[in-house]
Amino acid sequence: MAKNGFKTFEVELEVNEEMVDVEVQAGETLLHLLRNKLSLTGAKPGCLNGDCGACTVMIDNLPFKSCIMLAIEAPGHKITTIEGLRDTPIQQAFIRHFAFQCGYCTPGFIINCHSLLLNHSNPTAEMIKSWLASNICRCTSYQEIEEAIWSTINRGK
Repeated sequence: MAKNGFKTFEVELEVNEEMVDVEVQAGETLLHLLRNKLSLTGAKPGCLNGDCGACTVMIDNLPFKSCIMLAIEAPGHKITTIEGLRDTPIQQAFIRHFAFQCGYCTPGFIINCHSLLLNHSNPTAEMIKSWLASNICRCTSYQEIEEAIWSTINRGK
């Protein structure tokens, strides 16, 4: 089917543990689909080229930049947005450690940190720094974010 000159496809996606049917255009990004068709606005448009991490979501428990992933690539994968995380330990740690200022990048950081802890229950300091390097915050230092991660790790022990 063509809409506005673009080929469209009906796809079924698993988003935040729910199955949704949605029509996507061939070149549509996952970020656009989440924000504009599913009203999941936690993933933010930033650089729109995969550098800043404001649009980070989890795909099969790994962080992905939704601004550079095509929506047509998402069927068959488990997508988790910040809206799909509810009262996770890392979210509470971000609050306790004031690991945010303006908040624009915070959902991407929380998703990234949550994924880190899902995949590495006892990460090294170097691993944490490496994972945090994929997201950019212009308002605060990364110290508070690292403290939030460490407190989450230590609470689990």
